[in-house]
Amino acid sequence: MKRLLLAALPLFAAPAFAAIAPGADRQSGDGPYTQLILRGVNVINGTGSPAYGPADVVIEGNRIVEIRMVGADIQSIKPDDRPKLKNGGREMDLAGHYVMPGIVDLHGHIGGDEQGVSADYVYKLWMGHGITTVRDPACGNGIDWCAKEARRSEANATAAPRIFPYAYFGMGRDKPMTTPEEAREWVRDMKKKGAVGMKCFGYRPDVLQAAFEELGKQGMRSACHHAQLDVSRVNVLTTARWGLTTMEHWYGLPEALFDDRTVQNYPADYNYSNEAHRFGQAGRLWAQAAEKGSEKYEAVIKELLELDFTLDPTFTIYQASRDLMRARRAEWHDRYTWPTLWNFFAPNRDNHGSFFFDWGTEDEVAWRDNYRRWMAFVNDYKNRGGRVTVGSDSGYIYKIYGFGTIEELELLREAGFHPLEVIRAATLNGAQALGAADRIGSLEPGKLADIAVIKENPLANLKVLYGTGHIRLGADGKPARVGGVDYTIKDGIVFDAKQLLREVREMVATEKKKRGIENYAQPGE
Repeated sequence: MKRLLLAALPLFAAPAFAAIAPGADRQSGDGPYTQLILRGVNVINGTGSPAYGPADVVIEGNRIVEIRMVGADIQSIKPDDRPKLKNGGREMDLAGHYVMPGIVDLHGHIGGDEQGVSADYVYKLWMGHGITTVRDPACGNGIDWCAKEARRSEANATAAPRIFPYAYFGMGRDKPMTTPEEAREWVRDMKKKGAVGMKCFGYRPDVLQAAFEELGKQGMRSACHHAQLDVSRVNVLTTARWGLTTMEHWYGLPEALFDDRTVQNYPADYNYSNEAHRFGQAGRLWAQAAEKGSEKYEAVIKELLELDFTLDPTFTIYQASRDLMRARRAEWHDRYTWPTLWNFFAPNRDNHGSFFFDWGTEDEVAWRDNYRRWMAFVNDYKNRGGRVTVGSDSGYIYKIYGFGTIEELELLREAGFHPLEVIRAATLNGAQALGAADRIGSLEPGKLADIAVIKENPLANLKVLYGTGHIRLGADGKPARVGGVDYTIKDGIVFDAKQLLREVREMVATEKKKRGIENYAQPGE
C-alpha cells in the first residue's frame, strides 16, 4: 500500500509499510571536545536580534558556555581579550564566517520504502544543509523504528539530526477506533513506544478530541494535516481549541475562514482519491476564504493568536503546483536526487504527490493566486505575534531533503518575512513548538551546541545555504560557486557539511551508473 493513504487520507484502517534500514553507525564527525572555540565569527543567534561580531563561541562538551564579543572588526581584536584555549581543547579560525543555530525542520519524513531511499541518504542531505533537528510527523517507517533512531541520534551513534517521533493517529491498529477510550489508550501506548507527539488527518470528533485530551495529560504535542474528508467537521479552529500544537500545510485554515459557505466549492465530478482533482481544487481554496479585515477573518486570527497556535506552512512542497517546470528542472536533481525518487516524482496515479496528469496553465495560475493569499495570511499572523515555523515535507512533488528546507526559508522571505524573522522561524520558533527551546533553537550560553557555520552571509542571500551554493560573478569576470554550509555542529560534534554532500553525490552517481542512467529523462521523453 502506497504512502498515499498515510499522507492524504483520514485513518480508517492503519496501513503498514516496510521500514527502510536504519542509519549506519556514525563514522564521521569530530568531538565533542572538552573545549571547542569558534574564533572570530559573526553571530546570528536565532532570536531575531541582528548579527554581531567578531565573537568567539566557547563550547565545552555539548553545550555553549560563552559567546564573547572580541572587537569591532577583525583588525581590532586584542588577543589578550579573547577566551583562552584550555589544554586538550580545539580552536577553529573562522574569521568572517557566520554562525546560526542548527535549523529545525518540523516536517521531515525519513524516506520511505516506496521512494527507495536510505536513511543515510536523507540524514546526510539534512546535516549537509545545517539541519540539526527534525520532527518526523507520522513515523512512516514505524514508531519502533523511529523511536530507536531518535535514541541513536541522541546518543550520536548515527550521524543524524535530533529526531522527534510523532505517531500518526491510529498507528499500529488493524481496525478503526470507535470510542473515546480507545483513543486515550492509543495515546498512552504510543508514549510507551517512544512517541513524543501525534499527527492526525481528521477523524470522528468525539474520538479525536479524546486523543487530544490525553495528549495534554501525557505532556505530548501534536500536528495536524486537516484532510478534506473530515475538515467540514474538524477544521483548524476545532483542533486548536482542543490543544493542537501545529497545523501542517494550510488545510483546515481556509475552511475555518468560510463566511458565505460551509463546504469547499467542489465540482460535481470531484473525487478526493484522484489527486489531480484534490490538488487542482486545493489551489482554488484560498479564494473562497474571508478577506483580511472582514469580521470572520479578524475573529479567526484573533482566536488562533490567543491560543498560542503555531503555523507550519510548508510552502515549499506545493511549489510545483504554481511552476511545474521550475520544480522539475531544479539544478540539484541531476547530482543529488536518488534514481528511484526521481521515478517516484513522475506522473503516476499510485504515488502520493505525483498528480501532474494534465497540469496546465489554469492550474498554475490558480495556485499562484492561492500562494498570494496564503502567504498574506501567514505574514499577517507573524506580524501580529503568531508563531510560524519551517517544515519541508520533502520526498514528494520534486522536493528532496535539505534543499527543500532551504527553499522554505526563501519562500518565507517571499511571504514578507525579514531575513532575521526567517532564521527565527527556522530555529527558535521550531524549538518552541517542540517544547525544546530550553536546550536548542538559539545560540546562547547553556544551550546545546547545535550550530551551522557558513562562510557567506545568509541574511544577505538565503541562497548561500543551498548545498549547490550560489552563482556569483568574480572580479576576474568569471562566474563561481560560493556558499553552502561549511560545518554542521550537532551536540558539540563537528561535521564537515560539504563532505557529507560529496558523499551523497557519490552515492547517487554510483546508483545511476548501476542503473545505466546518464541523465534523468523528463516525463514523456
